[in-house]
Amino acid sequence: VSLAFVAGNTSRIRLGLAVLNMPFFSPAVLAKQLTTLDVLSGGRVDAGLGLGWSTEEFAASGVGYERRGRRADEYLAVLRELWTADVAQYTGEWYKLDRVRQDPKPVQPPYPPILLGGTSTPALRRAGREADGWISSSRNDLRELGGSVSIVRKAADDAGRDPDALRFVCRGPLRVRPAGALDRQPLTGSIDEIRGDFDDIAAQGITELFLDPNYDPEIGSPDADAAASLDRVEAALDAFAPRP
Repeated sequence: VSLAFVAGNTSRIRLGLAVLNMPFFSPAVLAKQLTTLDVLSGGRVDAGLGLGWSTEEFAASGVGYERRGRRADEYLAVLRELWTADVAQYTGEWYKLDRVRQDPKPVQPPYPPILLGGTSTPALRRAGREADGWISSSRNDLRELGGSVSIVRKAADDAGRDPDALRFVCRGPLRVRPAGALDRQPLTGSIDEIRGDFDDIAAQGITELFLDPNYDPEIGSPDADAAASLDRVEAALDAFAPRP
């Protein structure tokens, strides 16, 4: 819903998700929703998908937590079948399509880029084997992203895919603070300090970085002043915007 609003008010930016947890959605419904967004936006959707990790969310969604990796493999196969086949068919352990049609097809051929999240080694290997790229978690140590990137790239190479064609997206929690903190973490500090972290992140193989202020307690907390938080975020956006 939020991205549909953004799509209607923009014309160039990519519309990304980091991430939708596949087990909580019907693949047929999600395929249709992402296609609709891709059509309405003129082909700007990145399908960021994950497995989920919160057992409470699985329980609330009525979905089993076990073997979610195998379920994800089927889920991705169903999405691709719906997005590419005139008449889709699929029979698996969790999902079944019995000669169904879903139209229109996505604007982006053959379908929106699939970027997988995940931090475990099996999840990273799945991204290398099956996806167009990987999205780091907000809980990743931003100084150790290179190890995860290496696992994804090796899995792609082992599967006969081109690792250089993959996208590596860093979800970077942003906290703008006074300069000079002795225990400063990446993407925390002054504007200049944070901008200096960009090269360090890129050197680990990350190809795209987006700054996420939602995890800053001074901005995303229920106790934070909404108007002041918005002013701070807009100032940061302006400061970090790419320059010609």
